[in-house]
Amino acid sequence: MLNLGRQVEVPRTQWGPLAQRIEVLVQGQLDLMADGLEPAWEALAEHCAARIVSRRGATPALECGGASDDQRVDLERVEVVRPRSVGVEHVALEALRRLGLDVKLAQLGFNRHQLSAAIGVIVGRMVRPGSELATHQWLQQRSALGALLDDDFATLDLHHFYRVSDRLLAHRATLEAFLYQQECDLFALSETITLYDLTNTFFEGTARGNAKAQRGHSKEKRSDGPLVTLALVLDGSGFPKRSEVFAGNVSEPKTLENMLQRLAPAPAPTVVMDAGIATEENLAWLQKHGYRYLVVSRERHKPFDPAQATVIRAEGATRIRVQRVLD
Repeated sequence: MLNLGRQVEVPRTQWGPLAQRIEVLVQGQLDLMADGLEPAWEALAEHCAARIVSRRGATPALECGGASDDQRVDLERVEVVRPRSVGVEHVALEALRRLGLDVKLAQLGFNRHQLSAAIGVIVGRMVRPGSELATHQWLQQRSALGALLDDDFATLDLHHFYRVSDRLLAHRATLEAFLYQQECDLFALSETITLYDLTNTFFEGTARGNAKAQRGHSKEKRSDGPLVTLALVLDGSGFPKRSEVFAGNVSEPKTLENMLQRLAPAPAPTVVMDAGIATEENLAWLQKHGYRYLVVSRERHKPFDPAQATVIRAEGATRIRVQRVLD
């Protein structure tokens, strides 16, 4: 197999004849098709055949009647030139297209090259998670995604790649809402459960250019640096519904109302959250707006009567009992 490279502008009508001409030259056969190729493509065929022959270490017999069926093969060695992965990229790209994300990005104003770069960012996150720099290098050196998109990532400028990532972030809310609706339609999801939680992450540097980078309580025990708080809302099947980045010193319970109001589900689902968010104020707000909720109690001890409890699971010596308490 020979890759002519993207710098060779060969008309599609010449692909078949050119490939056949290279094959017969490598095999040392006579071919009547040589007269059907333009001089430029005949020269290219001879050049490519010479490259292949030189790698094999054999000389084709081009004289009439000199062709041989004998081939020299080294069973102990395989030579690979610019290997690229393509299988997992193909699966990711087809999933992206099945969701209509490429069409949505075009509707948001992404031109052809911006769309290819945006798909590169997204597929890179799915296939080879890393920084924009690492993803850029992966697209240029290791992946054949560019060939699937009919675009050349070798010419993709790193700063242009950064700007495309920023543009995706600017449309985050629109894209999240669009993707979740597509997933609901595709998998017939029902909005009966909403899972909500937060975490935070730290910066090694001062992050003075990021207004949301603030000192706070680090869940990774890295309060020596500025933080940002990451919030995520999921449905009961684990599909993301909405995400948000808050300041590192945000009061976590204060984020619940903000996150749920923009979702506007109907009817209101059951909200599942941990004790850190389940303040009395938040529970009152959930009840006022018709939400049911499931939380871990802030109280250390709840009145529990085994005689009034119902066994819901029994495995070996383990019994899990639930007692209904009316308030």
